[in-house]
Amino acid sequence: MLAGAAMTAAWLLLVGLFATSAATYFWLTMSAVAVAWAVAAMLMRFGDRGVATGVALTTSIGASVAVLLVITRWVSVGWPLW
Repeated sequence: MLAGAAMTAAWLLLVGLFATSAATYFWLTMSAVAVAWAVAAMLMRFGDRGVATGVALTTSIGASVAVLLVITRWVSVGWPLW
């Protein structure tokens, strides 16, 4: 489980570093979350279920961080997604 969590955290960090704005960060993170969820689903079906659990939990936290960023920007500046 910890291996899946660590690799997913690294994946989300790597993708998030490409962002240049809040909107870009949100959309890149949501794309990375979709890919990670697909990997978790494949791991649940064909691989290690513990690793899939770590991937799913870390992906949920990463998506929550992106949504909180959008909410924070929305309250302070305005709608940030375009």
